[in-house]
Amino acid sequence: MSTTGTVSIQFHPIARFFGLENDKFSVLHPKLEFPRSKFLGFNLCSDDNTRKGCIGRVSAVPEADDFFWEKALTPLLDMVETPVHLKNLSIKELKQLADEIHSELSFIMSKMPRHFKASLATVELTVALHHVFDSPTDKILWDVGQQAYAHKILTGRRSLMHTLRQKNGLSGFTSRSESEFDAFGAAHGCNSISAGLGIAVARDIKGTHDRVVTVISNETTMSGQVYEAMSNAGYLDSNMVVILNDSRHSLHPKLDDNPKSAVNALSSTLSKLQSSKSFRKLREAAKGVTKRFGGRMHELAAKVDEYARGMMGPQGATLFEELGLYYIGPVDGHNVEDLICVLQQVASLGSTGPVLVHVITEEMQGLEADQQKETSIKHQGSSSSDSLSSYPKLNGNSFSRTYSDYFVEALVMEAERDKDIVVVQAGMGMDPSLKLFQERYPDMFFDVGMAEQHAVTFAAGLSCGGLKPFCVIPSTFLQRAYDQIIHDVDQQRIPVRFAISSAGLVGSDGPTQCGAFDITFMSCLPNMIVMAPSDEDELVNMVATAVQIDDRPVCFRYPRGAIAGNSLICNGMPLEIGKGKILAEGKDIAFLGYGVMVQNCLKARSLLSSLGIQVTVADARFCKPLDIKLVRQLCEEHEFLITVEEGSVGGFGSHVAQFISLDGQLDRRVKWRPIVLPDNYIEHASPKEQLALAGLTGHHIAATALSLLGRTRDALLLMR
Repeated sequence: MSTTGTVSIQFHPIARFFGLENDKFSVLHPKLEFPRSKFLGFNLCSDDNTRKGCIGRVSAVPEADDFFWEKALTPLLDMVETPVHLKNLSIKELKQLADEIHSELSFIMSKMPRHFKASLATVELTVALHHVFDSPTDKILWDVGQQAYAHKILTGRRSLMHTLRQKNGLSGFTSRSESEFDAFGAAHGCNSISAGLGIAVARDIKGTHDRVVTVISNETTMSGQVYEAMSNAGYLDSNMVVILNDSRHSLHPKLDDNPKSAVNALSSTLSKLQSSKSFRKLREAAKGVTKRFGGRMHELAAKVDEYARGMMGPQGATLFEELGLYYIGPVDGHNVEDLICVLQQVASLGSTGPVLVHVITEEMQGLEADQQKETSIKHQGSSSSDSLSSYPKLNGNSFSRTYSDYFVEALVMEAERDKDIVVVQAGMGMDPSLKLFQERYPDMFFDVGMAEQHAVTFAAGLSCGGLKPFCVIPSTFLQRAYDQIIHDVDQQRIPVRFAISSAGLVGSDGPTQCGAFDITFMSCLPNMIVMAPSDEDELVNMVATAVQIDDRPVCFRYPRGAIAGNSLICNGMPLEIGKGKILAEGKDIAFLGYGVMVQNCLKARSLLSSLGIQVTVADARFCKPLDIKLVRQLCEEHEFLITVEEGSVGGFGSHVAQFISLDGQLDRRVKWRPIVLPDNYIEHASPKEQLALAGLTGHHIAATALSLLGRTRDALLLMR
């Protein structure tokens, strides 16, 4: 069907170069049934200013600015505003659309230091999903947000893709508040089957007929929650589709070196057979017949069926069958025709319980050879949970060094002296800096992947066996292992050393990866030693301190990103437990900083010094045990005390408040003010912008001090 739409052009100066200077323009759409479209990458819009299902007024084609002008033409993609526009496309056109999305993502990748490889692997799968299923009526859930960028492009957010993870831009993850097409938020991974099962059961109770599809990856299958959800799905027998996007990554490099089996014509044919209605009906009919012959015959037939299915599927396929999911696969994840064939059969099966479709993909699919090389260099060592700015190379002269670099180098130095030191790493992707330790001590390094609960208890077992484990987990992922921290470590006073990376604000990864709560939830544990370094030298000292502690657990946090200075690493000196230090002295007001916020306290001191205000700056070092002598001294010698931390309410400041209230300091002349992260989630932006939003910059700290001193006008002028 062809329709003609009259549309007005929002002219860009480049448009005049092509002679597009008329106010009106008519466009023919041979297949897509909607009256509005785009032409040559310029925004074409009707007089109707409403666009549903998008953020603000989002168009299918990006603005024709300098960012997008160099990109290749994408005529078919330019005509897609919502998934419904994929319904009338032929297989050939869907393949072309997938190629254009590859081109679009590759172009954006070349312009921005983003980790898009996971989404490049799922382009064909995304196209097939939106062609077969009716989103947003049908619910499509993603385990990992980075796999959903093609999904964002096809669901009305294409023109904002260049704002990914920037302030006021698109989230790097799926977000219910961002689009109705995002059925559930993809956060730390491994949650989509649980959430999808809940949606499916609610659908069954309400008597609706929408379909639920969840996409997981082989990386998230390291998490126990995935198998808990699969087992429950098999028991409840609700109709849902689980797609295992298998990019065939392994936590063990030796396994990755082995040749990877391809999806051949036979396996493709078997997958289509497995998903067909007739085959399913035949299986169900056979089950019904054997039931009539009695239990033993039925059990024998079930064993034969299981054996045959195991022969047809790849190794491990029967695992999913045992959990109660009907296995189909493997399917070539880059063959649009095969994907659509299988998904259409699965979608039409009706009430058959949970189905798992095993899809094989390649992350570098769609990248040209030269771009592959460029991208691999740009993202060398980056993981799916990395910040958008790539981690610097270790020991590189042209890059800033990170706190993680210093931590690992200090740990290597300690391991050279103490052969009992081992590392257990967990989370979504390995911190690139840890490769130094892994290469130096491969037998003392354990990467367990997205299995934080196991990592903590495993580390406790290593400690009970006489080793000195350092459990390295990003703050936001450590939350998932809190039960194990309490029962398997702290209650038993087992000396596990928690190195909490990516603590505090994490910039472009937003609230999903933000480490806001570790100070609070670790410092409330009775036996835990809790500390945080103010700079890289203190971090090295805290590594040495943790090595020496052998009677209880200890943790220390450090942020993502570059270090405050660039000093050479030296041998760490163990710190006296619970002992802080004064860095600068003044008589008017005292700043007691915790962790890297000490640096911002020093900046605030410099600002106040120019206004004639003398400030004491102290580095607490420890949240637990608290240096009560230092806190008492600051209270007795100053009229005003301000505590500063990059953590939530209930953390370091609360411990200080608990002490000074019980010590009677608040009954005297001292006035105390805490500066913490606000009681809300701070959305993605640059680290500098996030600190400003949180009120944690040197200017904010100085303004708080001026307000306490009654100099409100100066505080307002300072913040202008």
